[in-house]
Amino acid sequence: MREALLQIISKMRNKRIMLIGDMIADVYLEGRISRISREAPVLILEHTAENVVPGGAANAVHNTATLGGQVYAVGVVGDDFPGQELARKLESKGVITAGLIPDITRPTITKTRVMAGGQATVRQQVVRIDREKKDALSQDIEGRIINYIREIIPQMDAVVLSDYGGVTVTSAVLRAVIDTCLSHGIPSVVDSRYKVMQYKDVSIVKQNESEAAAAVGLKSLDEQSLLSAGNEILNQLQAEAVLITQGPDGMTLFEKSGKVTHIPVTNVSEVYDVTGAGDTVVAAMILAVAAGATYVEAASLANFTAGIVVRKPGTATATLKELQEAVRGHYEMH
Repeated sequence: MREALLQIISKMRNKRIMLIGDMIADVYLEGRISRISREAPVLILEHTAENVVPGGAANAVHNTATLGGQVYAVGVVGDDFPGQELARKLESKGVITAGLIPDITRPTITKTRVMAGGQATVRQQVVRIDREKKDALSQDIEGRIINYIREIIPQMDAVVLSDYGGVTVTSAVLRAVIDTCLSHGIPSVVDSRYKVMQYKDVSIVKQNESEAAAAVGLKSLDEQSLLSAGNEILNQLQAEAVLITQGPDGMTLFEKSGKVTHIPVTNVSEVYDVTGAGDTVVAAMILAVAAGATYVEAASLANFTAGIVVRKPGTATATLKELQEAVRGHYEMH
């Protein structure tokens, strides 16, 4: 397995991946605590920095690019600073952003976290402010997204749908993506927070345990209901494979052939921060599939990649070099 995985890693670089979804700007406003306000019992912070980090589908884009993919990002941004900064950050990683359609009627989805701390105090989140327009996309914007998708998908090695429950992946958009992929024999993967059962005929489905439970109408999953949920999602969506991530319990892969493979985590003791790890799993999985991996090999590499990012604080990414080292290190130990 070790040599097979290392060979796949060497083929992942420069695979062309289109990634469609809800592009989110995670804004961090940093402040140093100066005193308590006279107006109300709240902290007064002296502004020290402002940082925009790719979130939501933009984090999946960022992860795929850092793992060596040539990513074509598709989504909606506002005509505003967070949208411009998001595009700039992604472009600096070599991402093609021609598919980020600006919509002057809505702001870029932003999640602004006000962070307080000082030299002698722990940095912590004081408040989070979310900004998002929930109205449906206009026909014009939706049409522009679909036209771009249909034009560019035939040149892709694989496609990702990263649906965070925003307005980007409409029924018309998801059908255009899946139908175009099917007609050109291009593998597709979906990671959908709330409506995965709408993605019929997608190649690969990635869900975490709670999302998979909700998809089949359950509150949570035990060992037995995990198996039935995985198979139900696989059969209803006519997918090739379903990957359910289980946090510290690893992940389970269900394949069309009926084969079920459980993949335990590679570094149980070192889990640090699982923020955004799901996007990392999707990025590694689709790049590996695009590089010719079997679903089991792709899931194993996704598992190694998740093991790298959970050891880093915040929404983190992994590189191909780190992935190679993790695979080598694991097989040397075992």
